[in-house]
Amino acid sequence: MKILFLGDVMGRAGRDAVAERLPALRRDWKLDFVVVNGENATSGVGLSAAHAKGLLDAGTDVLTLGDHAFDQRDMLQFANTEPRIIRPLNYAKDAPGRGARVYDAPGGRKVLVAQALGQVFMKRPFADPFSALELALKSYPRGGMVQASLIDFHCEATSEKMAAGHYCDGRASIVVGTHTHVPTADAQILPGGCAFQSDAGMCGDYDSVIGMQKEEPLRRFVTGMPKGRFQPALGEATLCGLYVETDDRTGRATRAVQVRQGGRLEQAGP
Repeated sequence: MKILFLGDVMGRAGRDAVAERLPALRRDWKLDFVVVNGENATSGVGLSAAHAKGLLDAGTDVLTLGDHAFDQRDMLQFANTEPRIIRPLNYAKDAPGRGARVYDAPGGRKVLVAQALGQVFMKRPFADPFSALELALKSYPRGGMVQASLIDFHCEATSEKMAAGHYCDGRASIVVGTHTHVPTADAQILPGGCAFQSDAGMCGDYDSVIGMQKEEPLRRFVTGMPKGRFQPALGEATLCGLYVETDDRTGRATRAVQVRQGGRLEQAGP
């Protein structure tokens, strides 16, 4: 199976880039399944129902969220009615929606998509992500009930993301980190056949401070004093993520390639 994961969509620039580029990538790369992290797509904080629909219409099969999952209030209802939305497994127990779900892929194949929030350096205390992932992986073994499984591990610390990759190796097809908006250069296949990248990066304008217009973040770093609100940068976005090929029989990843398409960064892809 050919699977594309795209990192955090950041504001209008990221949404526009997904809408403009994803249909061609699906066609040219013959993609079977596309997962996109959309939790910053609406003004950099959360995902609205309208913007979720736009990303799905562009060719996304599943949208994952994150710690800003419900910053846009209409997502509280939308997550219950739209099965293609995945919120973190270890969010509040009464949170709307689901943190793991099995989806259909072409040829009668099945794909598990799950998301968990890390704990290190996160502003809010979340439940243990590893036990949450354990249950999902045991319930849907790769190469058995599903032909592939993808875990979006959303957190600050690269060490925690790496630990999650090794924890899921041999059981998940893909573990990819999100949240920090900077693509890491460690795309690889772990010994047990799990494709891994510490952070997929963002789909946004990289002439920025992690997707925000530079002036206000710079002011706060230099002076320690806020003056205005953070606003998403509006220049041409780079789509960043991870392209993975998997073996349908075993669920193991056979190829993992970093993706950078459009915008300022050096281009990369399969």
